[in-house]
Amino acid sequence: METAFTDDVLHRFLLERAGVRGVLVRLGPAWREVAARADYPAPLRELLGHTLAASALLTGNIKLDGALSIELKSQDALRLLFAECTDQGRLRGLARWSDPLPRTLALDALRDAVLAITIGSVERGQRYQGLVTLQHAELAGALENYFVQSEQLPARIVLAADGEHAVGLMLQKLPDEGGRDAAHDDDAWNRVAHLTATLGSAEMLATAPEQLLYRLFHEESVRMFEPRPLAFGCTCSRERVGAMLRSLGRDEVEAALAARDGEIEVICEFCAQQYHFDRIDAEHLLSESAAPGQSQTPQ
Repeated sequence: METAFTDDVLHRFLLERAGVRGVLVRLGPAWREVAARADYPAPLRELLGHTLAASALLTGNIKLDGALSIELKSQDALRLLFAECTDQGRLRGLARWSDPLPRTLALDALRDAVLAITIGSVERGQRYQGLVTLQHAELAGALENYFVQSEQLPARIVLAADGEHAVGLMLQKLPDEGGRDAAHDDDAWNRVAHLTATLGSAEMLATAPEQLLYRLFHEESVRMFEPRPLAFGCTCSRERVGAMLRSLGRDEVEAALAARDGEIEVICEFCAQQYHFDRIDAEHLLSESAAPGQSQTPQ
């Protein structure tokens, strides 16, 4: 059994005896890159780590063309939480908040909160968005409930994060997948859920992926597939920033130019890339035909 730590990786696997499929994500440098973008309070940093790991987890068992994002907005101190994983395994995320931030961030207690999962690509004109019911305090519980409602299949999700790593584990019961005995093993899902419930955050964060799966499920015939690399990466571009400026309209663009002596500077909140537009650039943008509406999430 390989025990060397491998960070920034997604593992897909099957528990063949139980008829369960799973995804395990372990983030290191990619998570630290995201976490270092702001001085996040400890509870928010942990929740952002959970969300970033979850965005990668949810790409594990779908055919993704574009990106999958998890976005939370509320009228409370936690104003925005956003994480995204692309079909190329590129991750980014951020949070916005105002003080004082509660020591415990219970999602089901946030005022006027909306949690959405968006899949697809605006550029390709293919985009699906599903709303997640916030009946659980923790993100994992909310996502589990989402799978029950949207796919009518139970799921078990465990998330953990600290200053160094963010880790996620997702298991899904599939009636027609797994070993020959899975369909006749009525206790398989309950058994797997019980084993998963023994997993604590400290163990998740301190244990290499292969070793973790072996410890938990060695009696369930674990079959791992080729791992998929993950990395921090931003999808911002000069074209996307230009489209955002164009969508603001002439009055706001002119005001921004006047405020900075004829130049607009846009700094990406995800990667700190700087984009500059002078009056000639702005006039060129405004003269182009209007583009489709852009996402309100920073580019």
